[in-house]
Amino acid sequence: MSETAVQNKVQLLTFTLDGEQYGVEVHRVREVLEYTKITKVPRTLDFMRGVINLRGSVVPVVDLRLKFNMDETPKTIDTAIVVMEIDMNGESVVLGALADSVQEVIDLDSTTIEAAPQIGTSINNRFIKGIGKQDEAFIIILDIDRVFTEEDMSALAGDQARVAAPTRVAASDHEDEE
Repeated sequence: MSETAVQNKVQLLTFTLDGEQYGVEVHRVREVLEYTKITKVPRTLDFMRGVINLRGSVVPVVDLRLKFNMDETPKTIDTAIVVMEIDMNGESVVLGALADSVQEVIDLDSTTIEAAPQIGTSINNRFIKGIGKQDEAFIIILDIDRVFTEEDMSALAGDQARVAAPTRVAASDHEDEE
């Protein structure tokens, strides 16, 4: 394969949400995990499902279906957590995203990708990089850095810090006990 042909390919990890196929650039994906117990964090955003322990690190897990105003992701044998790196203001943030199922890694010819359609002003498609076509199926390619707003990421970072931080008891809290 020539170098030009390689440059015209986009490598995507594909997954499903509510029966539709989505893709994210494979270099943004750290790993794919089977669904595991997620520890809920109180007073978080609706789409924030909680956190998981990934080899000693606290990783927030979000439900993309809820973020996209769909029904909550059902827990099935195919449910997976896609662990990704997101760029937020030049800083890399790791988070897990629930997917109904993970399909495969594909090489998509960049000439088969079209810009996201403009459907009025009420639909926010700023987080869609494009729509790819493979065989007769469409793949919604996410711009994962734009799926979450700065406010979302600040809330996620706060949740992550709150869970990871040890509880501290001030000396004055023990004075009443004596």
